[in-house]
Amino acid sequence: MTRRLYRSQDDRVIAGVCGGLGAYFGIDPTIVRVIAVMSIFVGGTGIIAYLVLAIVVPLEGSAAAEPKDTIKENVDDIRETASEIGRDIQSTYAKDRVEAEEETTLRSRRFNWLGIAVIVFGVVLLLGNFNVFWWFNWGVLWPIPVIAIGILLIIAARRK
Repeated sequence: MTRRLYRSQDDRVIAGVCGGLGAYFGIDPTIVRVIAVMSIFVGGTGIIAYLVLAIVVPLEGSAAAEPKDTIKENVDDIRETASEIGRDIQSTYAKDRVEAEEETTLRSRRFNWLGIAVIVFGVVLLLGNFNVFWWFNWGVLWPIPVIAIGILLIIAARRK
């Protein structure tokens, strides 16, 4: 019985070419993947070789009898894989965008509250300059905002 080269259905990252080559030569597909990635940096031949093999080499368990049927089947499989990758990227981007918007909203709220607190503190200090709070010792008031800022920084760091 002759051995045939197939693209792997089980051990695949993109099209199963490296998994199939690893099975054909009896080596770990990860080694084939590393060689494939390294060959990209040698004039880009790795990309061209991978694409040619992805189109020409039949998928493991393929029912295609003629080479043109194999090529058609492989092109359809590549189209489906590309669509899956596109959907994954799109869903990841959409998820990241929603998380970024939520984080921006939360950050905006925090800065609004911090701004309000600073304004209130400024008004209190301004009124203190006009001796409205003649009964209060302003030297005691200064450490309070420093302590509050420290507490806010610690809380913010723990939330991340």
